Amino acid sequence: MSNLSPATGAPPEQHDRASAGVPEAGLAQPLGAGVVTALVGFTSSFAVVLSGLHAVGANAAQAASGLLAVCVSLGVGMMLLSYRYRIPITVAWSTPGAALLVSTGAVVGGWPAAVGAFVIAGVLIVITGLWQRLGKLVAAIPVEIAQAMLAGVLLPLCLAPVQAVRTSPAVVVPVILVWLVLQRVAKRWAVIAAFGAAAIGSGISIAVQHRQLDFAAMVPTVELTLPHWNWQAMIGVAIPLYIVTMASQNIPGTAVMKSFDYQVPWRAAMTVTGIGTIVGAPAGGHAINLAAISAALSAAPSAHPDPKKRWIAAFTAGALYMVLALGSAALVTFIATAPKGVLETVAGLALLATLAAALTGALAAEKHREAGIVTFLIAASGVGFLGVGAAFWALVAGLLVRKVLSHRT
Repeated sequence: MSNLSPATGAPPEQHDRASAGVPEAGLAQPLGAGVVTALVGFTSSFAVVLSGLHAVGANAAQAASGLLAVCVSLGVGMMLLSYRYRIPITVAWSTPGAALLVSTGAVVGGWPAAVGAFVIAGVLIVITGLWQRLGKLVAAIPVEIAQAMLAGVLLPLCLAPVQAVRTSPAVVVPVILVWLVLQRVAKRWAVIAAFGAAAIGSGISIAVQHRQLDFAAMVPTVELTLPHWNWQAMIGVAIPLYIVTMASQNIPGTAVMKSFDYQVPWRAAMTVTGIGTIVGAPAGGHAINLAAISAALSAAPSAHPDPKKRWIAAFTAGALYMVLALGSAALVTFIATAPKGVLETVAGLALLATLAAALTGALAAEKHREAGIVTFLIAASGVGFLGVGAAFWALVAGLLVRKVLSHRT
């Protein structure tokens, strides 16, 4: 029997798509979307990850290992989830979490304690997938408090480009100008172009000043650290890291997917990203989660006209992250030799839009504006107490002020 449609002479599945109004498209479209997803996700925020790991005590080799670990764990997670459920589930590292690490700074117990905090954050993510009440508790944190804490955490990073202009103007100023021009003509590529300008400027500076690159250190390696647990790191790093990852990534990530008519398998997603965080932590990985902003790159119609084929884009992005992981050590070595402030400039520019959105959310409700600004200021101060970072105390103070002022007449 012929398997061609009698009406059109085309295969039945092609006829069905045509009658459903879905145009034909080959594999090139989702494959290209996957490449864009990975490149945008990696280049737009890897600098934040490295800054965060360095801030909590990682040396160059440990930071490179951490970047490799999150690339591999999120790549595997993305490939598993997208292939299993045939929907474009995009996984990313926790950019707000990395920014939190920058604001937290040195941890009591050093790098091993920070690694222990990463493990605890992963355990909490897994529990969230298995126990709905914990997820509801995180979702119950007032938006203005969560956003104000995030804004305070981001502020020091976003000030870095201003400070870097003074230390390395010849490299930093062109980076900022390139970013500004691309913001006007091709916003999606602004941070990638800024990174390209930073790489070119740094390369010229290294050549002119005859600095030596350590080529032996460019070989990708895994630096394992035995986790250490103390209460200061648990309260000051693990809990805030968990909260910002959930409130700024996982919960918005499911909302973005829902806007494209995809229902994220919550339990499976939290289990995969939580276990990925736990497994990657000894190698220096801080946290992985559902992507929020970059999720649209694989889930939108631009990835493929047929919603059932867009999972290929997410799968491709995951595979490319595995390749990008191999360049982590080379990237860290190059940045270590580059002029001071270049890494921080790229990180700060990448987070400006996130800071603007967080400030808007923190101050939108006039009734709770005081609570939001108190939370923001304490988080931005970077001042901790009892060995616990400022982000935790900002959350506590914001909730307290909100509770007290909510009863005023």
